[in-house]
Amino acid sequence: MKDPGSWRTKAIGVILVNLATMGWASNAVLGRWLRGDIGPLTLTALRFTVATAFFSLMLRGVPREERRYGKDRWWILAMGLAGVFAFGPLLYLGLRYSTAVNSSLIQGFSPLITALIAGVIIQEPVTRRETFGAVLGLFGVVGLMSGGSLSFLLRLQFNPGDLALLGAAVVWAFYAVFGRRVMRHRSAVAATALSNFLGLPLLVGGALFELSYIPLNLRLGTILAIAHICIFPTIVSYWSWNRAVRSLGAGGAMAFYNTLPLYGVVMGAVFLKEPVGLTHILFGGFILGGALWATVGGLGRRG
Repeated sequence: MKDPGSWRTKAIGVILVNLATMGWASNAVLGRWLRGDIGPLTLTALRFTVATAFFSLMLRGVPREERRYGKDRWWILAMGLAGVFAFGPLLYLGLRYSTAVNSSLIQGFSPLITALIAGVIIQEPVTRRETFGAVLGLFGVVGLMSGGSLSFLLRLQFNPGDLALLGAAVVWAFYAVFGRRVMRHRSAVAATALSNFLGLPLLVGGALFELSYIPLNLRLGTILAIAHICIFPTIVSYWSWNRAVRSLGAGGAMAFYNTLPLYGVVMGAVFLKEPVGLTHILFGGFILGGALWATVGGLGRRG
């Protein structure tokens, strides 16, 4: 019989990882909308300045030993370089030149990339369920974004922005794996805060340099969009993601990363009144089904 506590932990992890991807779906939409008002480094620096201040306050309630870098310092530095310094600028840079469809399709490969990296770097075995779930989720992403049309896929055109998005997908896979390693010994709050501390100075330096080339265009809409990005896709989503990685493992959490385009479709339907048809429901089911297959099947087998 499987441990009920393990089921409860995994269930909470599933809820949190979906909360994280829901926030990041709004980040992708707003990041593309803001591309003419703020540079990628400046936007990333602003969001992590706010997030770092918030997590600094939360860190006070964490045991003292978790507030020290200790022997995990290099893993935490790797987290900061990947998830804080590199991922955001690459994502926003890619969104300046790419399309929402290309972005979603490229991000769909992230779970498979993560599974490979996790097996090499932290020797976290990749189960058949996780592999099949990742492939099923990728199939769902392709079908969702193409509307089930092969001719649509054949007409796709790629541009330099897609290379930045591919880089972002790889970098995020590394962040998930490094986070899994760090959170073997500390909480999600400590791992998120300490990695933010190390990545933020590099971001601020890059943003100050960028401002001389891409000036900040502050208007009410820009301010509101940046405020949303600072709170939900950054503070809420990063903590939720790292907490989920601790419960589900890097591969288990990444199985749900493909829900990003699905939530994008849902947000478009709710806020922009865009139509949702049978194709969206069918391939959205593949995405959720693949994620649940990869995660639920591993309950009780991995701590």
